[in-house]
Amino acid sequence: MSMIPVSDLRKGAKLEIDGMPYIVSDFDFCKPGKGQALYRCKLKNMINGSTMDRTWRSADRVETPNLSNREVHYSYAEGDFCVFSDSETYEEYHVPATVLGDQKYFLIENADCEILFYNDKPIEITLPIFIEKQITHTEPGVRGDTANNTLKPAKIDNGYEIMVPLFVNQGDWVKIDTRTGSYNERILNRK
Repeated sequence: MSMIPVSDLRKGAKLEIDGMPYIVSDFDFCKPGKGQALYRCKLKNMINGSTMDRTWRSADRVETPNLSNREVHYSYAEGDFCVFSDSETYEEYHVPATVLGDQKYFLIENADCEILFYNDKPIEITLPIFIEKQITHTEPGVRGDTANNTLKPAKIDNGYEIMVPLFVNQGDWVKIDTRTGSYNERILNRK
């Protein structure tokens, strides 16, 4: 277990409180006229997403979590698990689909991903920022409807629904932002 002074805390810093990993989502340094400086942090639990506020004095120390990253490739889905293969050792990691949430809809075979482990348990998957998927179902755009920013629902091959502009048709390929799950652009020359 490693300890760091609270003066090292910044936005994005990771720490452990009561056996749970947290990330600093907001940070404020306050130096009152008298007494020690205060470090006010808004913290987000890296496993369940809950938030809390915590204040430390300048002399306090905080624990750092046992986190590690591994570069992996997505291999396949197996029941309620997604199987990833280590890029160097070819070791397989079975990650519960609940860890991925809606990101499971953006998995593409052999895509480069990164798994964040806390005490050797996967807690977060980082996918490529953009993926390409084909639209399998959408209603045709209404001719003459040229209102700006008008969107319509469309489904990709795994049933996930995104909102796309009216000019996107069934069979078109689109680029999707995996961070937000939203349409980015239509790909015109995809074979």
